[in-house]
Amino acid sequence: MHILIIGGTRNMGLALAGSLLASGHRVTILNRGKTPDSLPDEIERLRADRTDPAQLEAALAGRRFDAVVDMVLYKGDEAEAITRLLAGRVGHYLFISTGQVYLVRQGLERPFHEDDYEGRLMPAPKENSYGYPEWLYGKEKRDAEDTLARAWAASGFPYTSLRLPMVNSERDYFNRLYGYVLRLQDGGPILVPETPDYPLRHIYAGDAVRAMQLVLEKGMGKGRAFNISQDETVSLDEFLGVLGDRLGVTPQIIRVRRSLLEKNGFLPDCSPFSDRWMSELDNTRSKVELGMTYTPLEEYLAKLVDYYAAHPLPQRPASYRRRPAEISFAQQPQE
Repeated sequence: MHILIIGGTRNMGLALAGSLLASGHRVTILNRGKTPDSLPDEIERLRADRTDPAQLEAALAGRRFDAVVDMVLYKGDEAEAITRLLAGRVGHYLFISTGQVYLVRQGLERPFHEDDYEGRLMPAPKENSYGYPEWLYGKEKRDAEDTLARAWAASGFPYTSLRLPMVNSERDYFNRLYGYVLRLQDGGPILVPETPDYPLRHIYAGDAVRAMQLVLEKGMGKGRAFNISQDETVSLDEFLGVLGDRLGVTPQIIRVRRSLLEKNGFLPDCSPFSDRWMSELDNTRSKVELGMTYTPLEEYLAKLVDYYAAHPLPQRPASYRRRPAEISFAQQPQE
């Protein structure tokens, strides 16, 4: 197949391109060309800012693809532009969505199922609040999904939506899991807000990439949405315990009022998996309809820890730079 990936030179898109190429597919990547990549020369590069319809149209003029994977579709108007440009010119369009589409719904209970999507949305938070950009992200991803669903209903536009929770990856450029690993390795306390204490149900990047390739190669799931998520649901303490076991460290977890951590500027760096906007997805549909299987949590965390050990960053990530202040804070009497 000839497969176009829109975006994708930093994280999962990079891995997907390499996997597709190794499987014998022809791969083209469309992005702005601002991030250097290590992909081989046989992958064709197209340059455009996908938020600019004119650039997108110029880059895709006269082209047809067996499949398109859109890693960077975020808004309804962008979905309208791409469905118009690719109408009749793509065999399968794969939209990488997010579990956050459920978090802007009212009245849902965890874990979220695909059938929970329809319903009343929560009102927008105040624009200057912490929650507003998170709410807007979920709302705009829904706008994109809704646009694709309308195109499917009206003309059979062959889309599939994959909804992902937090992705744990070798190449996560936010270094979220890596930040926990560094804190465990230095032996100091890990500051965690008391609330919310949501269970974690993430996804390994390798499994997310495998789900994308499975859908494309089998041509399944058109007009459907699927949650892609690990099987295990664990507490943050259990999650950090698995990491600690791999590193030979017992986590020293200290729970602190969220307001104090925010006041001192430690969140989200000190515990990014304690965010209020953290989804928990039921993956049953993906296993029943797509035949997906998922790497056990302990197995993929071991892979990631080993990867970080073999590929240390040349300098500490920004999320770790206030580590001395975190340790000092933990040693002081709390208010």
